[in-house]
Amino acid sequence: MEVEMRIRGLMMDPVTNMPIVILKDANGDSVLPIWVGVYEANAIALEIEKVTTPRPMTHDLIKNLLTGLDTQVHKVVVTELREDTFFAVIWLEREGRVISIDSRPSDALALALRVDCPIYVDDDVLKTSKQANSVNDRVSSEELRKWLENLNDEDLGRYKM
Repeated sequence: MEVEMRIRGLMMDPVTNMPIVILKDANGDSVLPIWVGVYEANAIALEIEKVTTPRPMTHDLIKNLLTGLDTQVHKVVVTELREDTFFAVIWLEREGRVISIDSRPSDALALALRVDCPIYVDDDVLKTSKQANSVNDRVSSEELRKWLENLNDEDLGRYKM
């Protein structure tokens, strides 16, 4: 089963100084942090903030290619969490044919923002993520979860490009 999520914001991990995309359940309280690279975080931040660039960035180019090929992006899905790495699939349709494309979650999310398609996370990923956190470090993961759930808009605005 897939759970619809929304990008709640971007922030910097205070420990690793790496960007984190915060996904939040569209109809509930589940929160999924996904650590991403700096360039991918910038691509996501540019679209969240509706910053236009003088030339197309990579995800804008992908959007333009798909549009030019008359291909629609139906959804992106974070499908798996394996050995602390998330996996995603981009679901496309062209000429009535459904196509699934393997993707890093950060690229799938950056594209989803640009084409305004739904974002989903497989329910097993949410469960696995919670179990992995509870096995690794109960105290700090519980604190992180509570901290993430209680973030306000000002906290999420702290990511700087």
